[in-house]
Amino acid sequence: MLMQTHEARLAALREELKRRGLDGFIVPISDEHMSEYVGDYAQRLGWLTGFGGSAGFAAVTLTHAAIFVDGRYTVQVREQVDGNLFEYRSIPGDTLAGWLAEVSEAGARIAYDPWLHTYAFAEALGAKLAAKSIALVAAETNPLDAVWADQPAPSPAPATPYDEALAGRSSADKRAAIADWLAKEGHDAVVIPALDSVAWLLNIRGADVAHTPVALSYVIAHKDGSAELFIAPEKVTPELTRHLGNAVTIRDRAGFEGSLREFAGKSVAIDPDFAVAGIALALKAGGAQFAFKQDPTILAKAVKNEAEQQGHRDAQARDGAAVSKFLRWLEITAPLGEVDELAAAARLQAFRAEDAGLKDLSFDTISAAAGHAALPHYKVDEESNIPIPPSSIYLVDSGGQYPGGTTDITRTVWVGPGEPTAEMRDRNTRVLKGHIQIARAVFPQGTAGGQLDVLARQYLWEAGVDYAHGTGHGVGSFLAVHEGPQRIAKPNGGQAGTGQELFAGMILSNEPGYYKPNAFGIRIENLVLVEERRIDGMEGRYLGFETLTFVPLDRKLIEKNLLTAEEVAWVDGYHAQVRALLSPRLEGEDLAWLERETAPL
Repeated sequence: MLMQTHEARLAALREELKRRGLDGFIVPISDEHMSEYVGDYAQRLGWLTGFGGSAGFAAVTLTHAAIFVDGRYTVQVREQVDGNLFEYRSIPGDTLAGWLAEVSEAGARIAYDPWLHTYAFAEALGAKLAAKSIALVAAETNPLDAVWADQPAPSPAPATPYDEALAGRSSADKRAAIADWLAKEGHDAVVIPALDSVAWLLNIRGADVAHTPVALSYVIAHKDGSAELFIAPEKVTPELTRHLGNAVTIRDRAGFEGSLREFAGKSVAIDPDFAVAGIALALKAGGAQFAFKQDPTILAKAVKNEAEQQGHRDAQARDGAAVSKFLRWLEITAPLGEVDELAAAARLQAFRAEDAGLKDLSFDTISAAAGHAALPHYKVDEESNIPIPPSSIYLVDSGGQYPGGTTDITRTVWVGPGEPTAEMRDRNTRVLKGHIQIARAVFPQGTAGGQLDVLARQYLWEAGVDYAHGTGHGVGSFLAVHEGPQRIAKPNGGQAGTGQELFAGMILSNEPGYYKPNAFGIRIENLVLVEERRIDGMEGRYLGFETLTFVPLDRKLIEKNLLTAEEVAWVDGYHAQVRALLSPRLEGEDLAWLERETAPL
């Protein structure tokens, strides 16, 4: 019989902990690859607690339980998780070590799954708990899995070759670069567990994680340019075997941990952010030396070659036409008061699906009406879904996966009748001014994303307001919509990647915003490509951004008097580019709408 209530699930987990002689267990949102988005089989936190956010964790002892989330999910966690079962804790203010010390007695044994946490996490938490005479122990198998009776199996979808014409570079060439890196760094091999890194290195894709075209697998790359791919046998096709060639050995994913014990006396590099503790522990048990180094594919993957750049431009043209059709439909339909958030998201997906090249969405669409738009990471479902009210702001953040590229765009629009308030126009225009400053930025080689962040915020700061998220994240090429290592965000916000130097070829989002709680939210997001700039008399190398996303901005929310002449010229120039790119892809009333929306301010 399946346990249907979260209370029953929590009780069953506690019984399993007692059976194993454990006093507590930590439950993250994670998989064996430290992925941002995980397959259904790895949604352990959601199963146990009911929480549907993409970041957070729980801790359970025999007498207490708590769920930890950051400020993005303060409202959502209270709507989805029973406060009688789990205490609500807010990070970074509340710490896991502090809470466990509060509720555990000396001598307690708290378990973690070493395949769901990094080595650094386990080392740091273990040291803090040891100071309180509490032991952190690695569970041999996950106790939650033992009581999750209907846990989904990992996806059986096959891994597929990715067209080298779209990749722009052969897997052999990429592996040779890894071999050169290993020789320079003095290692025999590197373990690559990040799913998008595996996909990029071997020029393969998959369908194992919603909206991210990756296959559940690991790679060990060797200093002779060869590699081993660890993947479930049912995912391997003759086509994949031919594509990988003789230099890539295909091994059963189930044998991965054992293979790590074959490196006695050898030096192996592992990435501290993506290699889980289980990898380090297995290497150590087998007598290998291991060193923490950034996965050598990460920076190479972030710097897009010409084929990837062109593939992305093609994806953006396809996507821009679909989003434009949707915005025209919304303008006509939403003021009638008969469109809700889910229906709007479904209609947008239908417009995208008119393009036969669409492979998937790139993430769950953020379709946010009225006060929901003030929640930057809002996720609509049957329970939260509301009608889009006439005379309000609607925010839609969405994207598509196309063969050549991954898109991510946010548009904020006024839903009539009537006119937006002066405050709405003011805030939207300040967000737009910041967006333009990033789009027009010119900066010397060596500049990090964190150094540009203030450009996007300055006009909001002048009005005494700000936004709590980063300004830009990296984006993959028919891969993850969030891709490191580059990022534009406040350098002092603890945001990974803000110190990463920007290189020509990197793709980032440009997405400043403003959020008034329970009232409205605004975000304007385009993707941009870092490119080299030529400046008369320049000393050294300089970079700037090529805008990649082309969809009209809502003119009704722009207060022209707040824009400088240069900013008006940027908007008009941008809209001229939108019109030139999308006009051949639209016809009839859609084309007439585009021409009206892209007329000069």
